[in-house]
Amino acid sequence: MTNRDFVRLQRLGETLLLCCSVQRLGETLLLCCPVQRLGETLLLIEESPLPTSNDLPSRKVALALLAHPDDAEIGCVGTLIRLAELGWEIHIATVSAGDCGALTGSPSEVAEIRIAEGVAAAKLANARFHCLREPDGRLVYDRVALQKTIDLFRDVAPTLVITMPMSDYHADHEITSQLGRAASFVYAAPNASERPLTDGSTVPYLYYSDGHGGKDRMGQPIIPTTIVDISEQLDQKTEMLACHKSQREWLKAHNGIDDYLSAMRHYCTQRGQQYGVHAAEAFVQHRGHGHPSNDILAELFPLLTSSQSQAKPRN
Repeated sequence: MTNRDFVRLQRLGETLLLCCSVQRLGETLLLCCPVQRLGETLLLIEESPLPTSNDLPSRKVALALLAHPDDAEIGCVGTLIRLAELGWEIHIATVSAGDCGALTGSPSEVAEIRIAEGVAAAKLANARFHCLREPDGRLVYDRVALQKTIDLFRDVAPTLVITMPMSDYHADHEITSQLGRAASFVYAAPNASERPLTDGSTVPYLYYSDGHGGKDRMGQPIIPTTIVDISEQLDQKTEMLACHKSQREWLKAHNGIDDYLSAMRHYCTQRGQQYGVHAAEAFVQHRGHGHPSNDILAELFPLLTSSQSQAKPRN
């Protein structure tokens, strides 16, 4: 009974509950095991397994569910590259093909261009690209879009998911976040999809990527729980973003961003400098009921300049 701190016995008829606290990465869990009285001896009649915080999933599959092609390259692909370097299978998916992200061309023409750019970028990280082809700028959280998302998750069976921030300047990003959260929780339920259920399917680790400029929809700073050093991956991240050539003129005309490659690099280095590294990506981990609560990204990629469990910027 090592690793347990016995704190109290509670009487329940002739059965006692043995309650002990268990430490898991700074959290205190309460584990109750039934025991029975036999004379003056207490016998442990059923023992629940202790959680093991350092266990990594045997199925190492990461899925980034974003709103548009190029969102992954802007927000999280440096982390995906690092996961791939550790042997993880990587998938990049977008809910929309980004068919509104152009000054000329029909929706179908723009969609094909942007999907091709997404495929080309993903190949540079040995990743597979998927697109649900929902209409750009008009994403909605409904049964059709959610079922498409669940079916994608069923096919990929991810154990780690990165999706869009819950609050961001673009409504498409927020809808994507809702879809990613919902599909993460339910995709492994046998009746959630008609697609086959892969062995090892489970509620995955779930992270929300950084908001634009590190801010939410109201312009307030997002406080990350997790920082990943991508200093060595920044050039490859830039190369992947450069595959989205169609966005140069669009972002300049619509968003006022003249050089999207430089803008991305500047923000990553700005985030990195807040935490004592050259370049970084920031995330907020979803630790709600049912999801793993230990920070697997922090465990896999600890910041060499920081040992705290929650990311904190330098003053």
